[in-house]
Amino acid sequence: MMTWLTLAMRNLFRNARRSLVTIIAIGLGFLAVNTLGGFTAYIFGSLQESYIYGEGNGQLTVFKAGFLGKGKLDPLAFLLTPAHLAAIRQVAAADPAVVLATPALYISGLLSNGQVSTIFVAAGRVPADLRAIAARAPNADSRVQQFDGTPLSDRLPYGIGVSRGLAQQLNLRLGQTAVAMSPTVGGQVNALDAQLQQFIDAPVEALEDKLATVQLKFAQELYDTSSVDRVTLLLANDADTDAARRRLVAAFAAAGLQLDVRDWKDMAPFYTKVKKMFNVIFLVTFLIVFLIVVMSVVNTVGMAVMERTREIGTLRALGVKRRGIVALFALESMLLGACGSLLGVALMLSLLYLVRLLHPTWVPPQIAREVPLHIYLVARYWLYSVALLLLLSLAAAIFPARRAACLDITHALGFA
Repeated sequence: MMTWLTLAMRNLFRNARRSLVTIIAIGLGFLAVNTLGGFTAYIFGSLQESYIYGEGNGQLTVFKAGFLGKGKLDPLAFLLTPAHLAAIRQVAAADPAVVLATPALYISGLLSNGQVSTIFVAAGRVPADLRAIAARAPNADSRVQQFDGTPLSDRLPYGIGVSRGLAQQLNLRLGQTAVAMSPTVGGQVNALDAQLQQFIDAPVEALEDKLATVQLKFAQELYDTSSVDRVTLLLANDADTDAARRRLVAAFAAAGLQLDVRDWKDMAPFYTKVKKMFNVIFLVTFLIVFLIVVMSVVNTVGMAVMERTREIGTLRALGVKRRGIVALFALESMLLGACGSLLGVALMLSLLYLVRLLHPTWVPPQIAREVPLHIYLVARYWLYSVALLLLLSLAAAIFPARRAACLDITHALGFA
């Protein structure tokens, strides 16, 4: 075997320039696929972490049955009462995967500076619970703060945050007081003073002029209710989401609670759309790399067959069987793939080092400020890439190798 390997290595670099071009093409293909794969993994991980931990939505959300359908037209008819909330927390506490169950009430109304008013929508949350969720993020230490000002506090129930567009419309500055108005669950109009504590980043442009964030107590007082419209469940491990959802659905049903439990992917359609988009981009990139690798190897092996026709005839005359000729060229092709893969690994390591050294930043979708750009090292992508490149190199050599093996000995020896 060592003899064949040595022979294949010598033949490979008989025309060093052509072999080097092929190796570079394979290496660049490895670099392209794994750069995109690492960036895609970073995008997916960042979107998931942002939704679950950054925005405090957890892995699971519990609604009253029918809220996500008819609740859009009549949300007040599908509120969870304090009795419901207590029962949900009791069932959730019995599940080993659940770390935290926190209620929320989404509200809408008018925000006024005393002279003009405009529409606002807000999520009423418990600030302490949001901080507890954010603290469990995998990259909590490097997370970029998505607001300017001071965090909301349980000790200041009338503190609110508004998007910059909403603040500009009402000419509000940090520390100033505004008035929030909304109908209560009983149909009467209620108004509360609110102190502006922070400017928040709107995740989408459509909400830039109407998004706000308030405490749960503020939202409940504005609506004059002690109920909530959802309960967010934080799990100890993201991988337990599906299993925990099934267990909780069964546990809620056994407790006589008519509830709808949704996981974070159901509640974050943007993530699904981005994932599908990058899957298509990854497929197109892989097909381009596939064509480059195959055509490069076919060209290199095909030229080698033509240039070494007499050599092939001599080997056949000395008793080398056809499968030996095929094996020789296949081994040369595999060496091309292996050298190209090693070059690709070296290029990827260099790129990862540069990214870590230069600390590039960018503004991703749904975030209004620059964040660090990363490319993850995904080991399984690298292993798959090496295996696929070796297989592609081998497959690309089969046709010219079989053509070489089928040459007539006398014709090959007389080839000029």
